[in-house]
Amino acid sequence: MELVYPPVVALAKTMFRALDLKIEVEGHEHIPTTGGAVLASNHSSYLDFIFCGLGTQPSKRLVRFMAKKAVFDHKISGPLMRGMRHIPVDRKAGIGAFHEATTALERGEVVGVFPEATISESFTVKELKTGAARMAQEARVPLIPMAVWGPHRLWTKGRKKELTKRHVPVLIKIGEAIHLPEGASPEAITVTLKQRLSSLLDAVQRAYPEKPANDDDRWWLPAHLGGTAPLPRPAAAV
Repeated sequence: MELVYPPVVALAKTMFRALDLKIEVEGHEHIPTTGGAVLASNHSSYLDFIFCGLGTQPSKRLVRFMAKKAVFDHKISGPLMRGMRHIPVDRKAGIGAFHEATTALERGEVVGVFPEATISESFTVKELKTGAARMAQEARVPLIPMAVWGPHRLWTKGRKKELTKRHVPVLIKIGEAIHLPEGASPEAITVTLKQRLSSLLDAVQRAYPEKPANDDDRWWLPAHLGGTAPLPRPAAAV
């Protein structure tokens, strides 16, 4: 029985209405109404998990997000995270989180993953970890890509929080599940995932209904769209 998650969702929706956030969700039909699934999103804001979860609401699904262990150790966020049955990730012992996530998938949960692992300061899709692909393969569940754009204007890495900023558009675009061919390597599937995430992110960035107000406001756009966000770092040599 869910005692914590529904009230948190209701509170978040109330806050969205109070701030008059212009939220649009496209592709919610790709979220299965039953059974396990890995939901893999880009990561540009500390608030991404809230909006990723919102994207599954039309399908009446709750997402169990994988998040760093420090969030669970905090005296305020910890009880909430545990109450919502999110999954702590200790980077020194990641195999435990992998098994916990796989078990959740096998019992029919939707597990949310940010395969970039950290926020992309370039606002493009960084190189991805293979965990999302490996979990989907292990549990034999769909791997669903998703892009979120807009929450970084409220709170992102290296910028002052503006959690009370009003009227900010937020676009959420969910793609079709990625085909997982029998025998395909997690690395090959992750290449496909990166391509799909990049395509979804580009689509929501180009469809975004607002433009920077002035040159100083161009920080929230990636460089290839005329913004002043830093260029993506080159991939490390193998």
